[in-house]
Amino acid sequence: MKNLKITLAILSILTMSLSCKDAAKEELIALNDNTVTVDKSVEEETVSGYDIGSVATDFKLKNIDGKMVSLANYKNAKGFIVIFTCNHCPYSVAYEDRIIAIDKKFKEKGYPVIAINPNNPTAYPEDSFDNMKVRAKEKGFTFPYLFDAGQQIYPQYGATKTPHVFLLQKENGKNIVKYIGAIDDNHKDAAAVKNTFLDNAVTALLEGKEIENKKTVAIGCSIKK
Repeated sequence: MKNLKITLAILSILTMSLSCKDAAKEELIALNDNTVTVDKSVEEETVSGYDIGSVATDFKLKNIDGKMVSLANYKNAKGFIVIFTCNHCPYSVAYEDRIIAIDKKFKEKGYPVIAINPNNPTAYPEDSFDNMKVRAKEKGFTFPYLFDAGQQIYPQYGATKTPHVFLLQKENGKNIVKYIGAIDDNHKDAAAVKNTFLDNAVTALLEGKEIENKKTVAIGCSIKK
């Protein structure tokens, strides 16, 4: 009986080790993949969630300052740049400075960034609420960084990656999805970006123009359940 328990314990440790290696491998592949494409059909895993033109329901999530935040709090906003992101993903880390710049550029024009961490902190302790507070302070986040407790919100949106962007516009009291996908086409080098998908989309809305690329494929780390 004792030998059986020891064998099971060893198997459990090996399984956890392989799981961690698989996750690390996935994120290394993601970091080395520099391809962002316009989504012509369904190029990501098939998930339910919002599409262009969908009405995004409001949420009430805890911010790093301990206060509950919802879209309804922003009375004067014209829309929202909702970005699912996290602490540990190398893609998210690579985009942090650009997300701050996007918030500074568009917040005063009516489109603030609302960042949401969708990951399960049990699976990735680095993405815990306490560590979110630490990361936000280190980087000087200028936007709310909300915790999707119980992972209730990201499935509604259909987010699959970190980072994953959902651009919303207020229309007749409703938040309408106008753009879904990537921030731009080069996570490795901001200076080498050729297509600023998100910036272009927000600018188009502000100018009353049609968004050229309404959907792109979000490339990053998979959301950890």
